[in-house]
Amino acid sequence: MSIKMNLFLDLGILTAFLVAFEPQWTGIAIHEWLSLAFAGTLVAHVLLHWKWIVNVAARFLRQWFHSSRLNFVVDALIFGAFTSVMLSGVLISKSILPLLGLESVRDPVWRVLHARSADATLILTALHFALHWKWVLHALARYVGAPIKTLAARALGARQPTHAEA
Repeated sequence: MSIKMNLFLDLGILTAFLVAFEPQWTGIAIHEWLSLAFAGTLVAHVLLHWKWIVNVAARFLRQWFHSSRLNFVVDALIFGAFTSVMLSGVLISKSILPLLGLESVRDPVWRVLHARSADATLILTALHFALHWKWVLHALARYVGAPIKTLAARALGARQPTHAEA
């Protein structure tokens, strides 16, 4: 997968996650549907990185000291926390389950699990970002900053000099 595609997929995932993280911003129905869409993009992300996941998992078991080891552990923890968020979210759903004719679970344990696993996902996602900050900055500079700089240079270069400047 290209760096550009990966960057914009990651930015989309991050944006959806941050918007879905606070249901009071959107309301419960949008929170739930956006979270399902977010889950779909996360599955796409995992599938697009499947080769890396398999390679690092194999290396994880063979080599005890490797630079990808921490990334793999953090990513595995994100996956577990996110799975917990989605499972508990579906079980306590107030919008999606009733639409399907199903009743949501009323046990408060599921709400607590949903909140705590969402918090863990947020913290782990921040750690994931911190581990990849150089890549993020490089990709943003290349695919966002450089095109903006080029457009600005073209706009300034295309400007006609005023009479005083000539």
